[in-house]
Amino acid sequence: MNYKISSIDELSINTIRTLAMDAVQKANSGHPGMPMGAAPMAYSLWTNFLRFNPKNPEWVNRDRFVLSAGHGSMLLYSLLYLTGYDITIEDIKNFRQFGSKTAGHPEYGPARGIEVTTGPLGQGFANGIGMAVGQKYLAARYNQPGFDIFNYKIFAITSDGDMMEGVSSEAASLAGHLKLGNVIYLYDDNHISIDGSTELAFTEDTAKRFESYGWHVQVISDGNDLEKITEAIQNAINEESRPSLIKIRTHIAYGSPHKQDTAEAHGSALGEEEVKLTKRNLGWDPEKYFYVPEEVLRHYRSTIDKGKELENKWNELFSNYKKQFPGLAKEVESLMNKKFAETGDWRKNLPVFSDYKEKIATRSASGKVINSIAKFLPTLIGGSADLTPSNDTKFNDYPDFQASSYSGRYLRFGVREHSMGAILNGLALTNGIIPYSGTFLIFSDYMRPTIRLAALMKIRPIYIFTHDSIGLGEDGPTHQPVEHLAALRAIPNITVIRPADANETVYAWKIAIEHTTGPAAILLTRQKIPVIDRTVYSPAENLCKGAYVISEAKNDKAEVIIISSGSEVSLCLEAQKKLNEENISARIVSMPSWELFEKQDSNYKESVFPKSVKKRLAVEAATPFGWERYVGDEGGTITVNKFGASAPGEIVMKEYGFTVENVVKHVKGLLKE
Repeated sequence: MNYKISSIDELSINTIRTLAMDAVQKANSGHPGMPMGAAPMAYSLWTNFLRFNPKNPEWVNRDRFVLSAGHGSMLLYSLLYLTGYDITIEDIKNFRQFGSKTAGHPEYGPARGIEVTTGPLGQGFANGIGMAVGQKYLAARYNQPGFDIFNYKIFAITSDGDMMEGVSSEAASLAGHLKLGNVIYLYDDNHISIDGSTELAFTEDTAKRFESYGWHVQVISDGNDLEKITEAIQNAINEESRPSLIKIRTHIAYGSPHKQDTAEAHGSALGEEEVKLTKRNLGWDPEKYFYVPEEVLRHYRSTIDKGKELENKWNELFSNYKKQFPGLAKEVESLMNKKFAETGDWRKNLPVFSDYKEKIATRSASGKVINSIAKFLPTLIGGSADLTPSNDTKFNDYPDFQASSYSGRYLRFGVREHSMGAILNGLALTNGIIPYSGTFLIFSDYMRPTIRLAALMKIRPIYIFTHDSIGLGEDGPTHQPVEHLAALRAIPNITVIRPADANETVYAWKIAIEHTTGPAAILLTRQKIPVIDRTVYSPAENLCKGAYVISEAKNDKAEVIIISSGSEVSLCLEAQKKLNEENISARIVSMPSWELFEKQDSNYKESVFPKSVKKRLAVEAATPFGWERYVGDEGGTITVNKFGASAPGEIVMKEYGFTVENVVKHVKGLLKE
């Protein structure tokens, strides 16, 4: 591509710089330096290459742009305003203010052109890899000869900080392995972090590192060389067999007489006088604020007509596609309308476990659910962090997703929990895809930042966490979760489900697939546990209410309510039998999900936990943190207040008090108080 720099280019680039300076200065908070240095690369990408329609920001085949360097959010907001998205100049002026569309770091809002919430560095980098996997799968499933329905690319601007974070290294390694040629990342190599020069802690050769990952790498020594930047982006687009990194040497706070190339421009306003000096240095009127020359706005807004034309051509292509491939087109329309689980008859094919003499680990039951419904949910895509046999997450009838088989539906994440979570978020941000991942509950610690961001965005990945308690046994305290269940419950917008048996696991999956706002975590046992006899006890579908009376008290007059989740529910049912023999009436409540229960109305809550029954005992092989809200002042818990131990699971459970005898003892103790 032969590209010549014009005066409108320079004017358009400096408009980004001055808007960033003014917005950060008005807020007296933010990061002006990164947008000032990265403005040329962003301008070239958005005006020459990025395929988007500002008047339909969620057009299904748009290119995705991720600002992984989220601290430079004014770069993105400036571009969104200038190109005609639902961001106004008033929104720019209200940068970082309460209720503003222009938050300190980009917050997910596809209708405004913000593809993903990026805050913690490295997350956006890895999210983009998930988006790229999603595009490759959609293309493999739906594209037909002459009909490239899905051919969009994933562009991102990343930073030195992104490169330092481990999550990006994990994601980059996997992207290279998968040969994701739809990934094009521009690396804003400005050599400055909050502490100062990156030479303080970061002196590796990133170009060689990414080459070793299998990436196509280009290096540009001058971040203002628009011609070379444009040529490099075109080269990256032409490279279809490898992900691309364009390392561009920039200068933070470019044009600032006293703040260029300093850490001061990384996290604070330049200062009113320095803003004026910089504007003068850039040939701008120092007394004009939030100024956008008319010719610049016209130039940027020309992307609106370009976007409409791109989408119109796609609509025409899709119209012909519908005629030739009506079945596939129907699925695509479902994806476009964000109807995630309405394709196929999956609900009718949920398994039923009716052998009540059987014991089965809930992880095994989960695996049976996955393989029962997979063929009815073509966009259900999952994987494991090198724990496939342990998590029981594998599709039996579908191949792996690999560079040689992008139509595969099973992802081999390798030992990369950090990036697995972030990649899952990128997949969840892809129209219609239902992503899930598997690892041990203990390693949810490694995924916590990505889980939190999924909850913040209210997107819907599904997490399968197996080996859910000290009951896993011999691996010992390093692998036995204690505080992790409470830690997950503490995250807003997440639905945590710990099913009591195989049939509750079925309904846990039903909830996880049907929910649309926020992630779901299903916590499963390693050890085999009884399949609860549903001819005797309440139906497992009551799991959908979060808590339910699985076994009513003798004579329907409860003296005590025993509340439990997961593998401990069967224990409590056995304890109830013993209590009945001693004429103590106990109601047993299975409570697999606090979050689902809290969505029920007050009448239902009272029916499960009547205020008249104040003696309550919670039995759960995890920390007691949070149980006070359900057991009250007169209740108690059998829980775990210390780390686990290395021994067979049944021995550990016994030593930690999870026995019928101990439950009975605690109930009697409560009733005596």
